[in-house]
Parts: sequence; structure tokens; C-alpha cells
Amino acid sequence: MFTNHRPARICSCRSAHALRTRMTRALASVAVGMVLSLGGGMAMAQGANHSVDQIARDWLDQALANQSPASPTGPLRPEVVIGQLDPRLQLAPCARVEAYLPRNTQLWGRTRVGLKCLEGPVAWNVFLPITVKAWGPAWVIRQTVPTHAVLTAADAELVPEVDWADARSPIVALQEDWVGMQAAFTLLPGQAVRQNAVRAPQVFAVGTQVRVTASGAGFEMSATAQALSAGYVGQQARVKLSNGKMISGQVGSDGSVQVNL
Repeated sequence: MFTNHRPARICSCRSAHALRTRMTRALASVAVGMVLSLGGGMAMAQGANHSVDQIARDWLDQALANQSPASPTGPLRPEVVIGQLDPRLQLAPCARVEAYLPRNTQLWGRTRVGLKCLEGPVAWNVFLPITVKAWGPAWVIRQTVPTHAVLTAADAELVPEVDWADARSPIVALQEDWVGMQAAFTLLPGQAVRQNAVRAPQVFAVGTQVRVTASGAGFEMSATAQALSAGYVGQQARVKLSNGKMISGQVGSDGSVQVNL
């Protein structure tokens, strides 16, 4: 997800990432050992594909029922859209089909579910495309915000339902985490505020003379240094002191660099 350039907070972004990770792990755990049987086997071609679709839907319904996704602001409403297998596939009859989550795959956004035949004359394995949506409240841009512009509370409104899984970048759920941030690119009306859309304000460029403050047990000192990297509020920046020593510190809203010794 400040006009006075307070250090950027990233808690909601991390929460969104953790949410997606927890949801994927939970759904994957449901998949382990979950085998669905088909009484009387399956028909060929179109009839088999239809049965496979139903197996996938039953598996997903059970997985989501066991782990409802949640956000920092409350629970999300899951929705699954089942795609279609290649109509040219000719699946052999199978008495037992297992649904599973392929390795390195997430049940979030556009993804897929694996289905394999465990009991049949031919061992087959297919991947069914699906889209997993997660609906919940999110901040949405009201009107165009130019690149590098500092966002204010008036730039976005809270919408009851936005698909959190519609993009890879996490939603910035809390208003305080995006107000005062800079637009990373031009933000358009109706666009949800996501982590990749905002960044901490830049307060100095490479080569700028900056003030460095250092503190330790019972002392505090300041000096002038040259910036070796761009300075963004709340983030680390490298500077070079007059004696040639290079150090790193956190950039403050006033453009200084704080070093803890």
C-alpha cells in the first residue's frame, strides 16, 4: 500500500504476501491424499472431460472450505472459475482420479490443477486451467495520478470488493501505507493500489551533499557526506564521508541519513 514524508510502512504488503503463501500451503495440504472416485468409470472424450471438471471443482470447493482466505482488514471471499481442457484430448476410462496441486504452483489468480488417473487401463495426467479469485475491500484510484506524484487521501477510495488475486503484486490494504508515497508509474482511475504502484518518496539523488547523523551510547554527532545512491524515505542509502569512508544508513523524511553505531 505522506505529505510530511513519514517513513514508509510495508506491513500490509507483507501481510498480503503472507496471506497468499498461507492460502497456498493450506490448499496444498488438503490436496495430499485427497482422492476422488468415480463410480462406474468415465466415458471417453467430452464426457470424460466433463467428469474431470467436476472432480476439480469438488476438490477446490473442499480446499477453500478448509481454509478461507483473509486479509489485514478482514476475510476475503474466494471464487473459482474452471477453465477447459483441450477438446482434442481423448481420456481413457478411469475408476479413480486424483486432483493435486502441481509443484511450484499457487492456487491464486490464473493457475492450474493437476488430475491424474490412478486406476485405469491407461495412466494419464492432465492440467486443468483455473482462476482463483479473492474478493475483498481495497483502495482504488479515483482519477489519474501522474508518475512521481505524491499520493494524498483524496486520490483513492475504498471499494467493497476488488479481486486481490488479479495481479501478482499484493494489495496495499491500509490507507496509512500508501498516503504520502510516490506513484511508481501513472495510476489510472479504477486501478487498485498495489505494492508495485507506489514507492517511498525520493528526497535526494546520487551525488547530493547530505547530512549524516550518528548516535551511540551517550553521544550523537553529525557530518556532511556525498550520496552514493538515491535516497528514499525509510530506506537504506550509501554515502561517502569527507575522509573517504563509505557507510550506509536510513533516510529520514528531512533528507538526512541516520547511522546507528
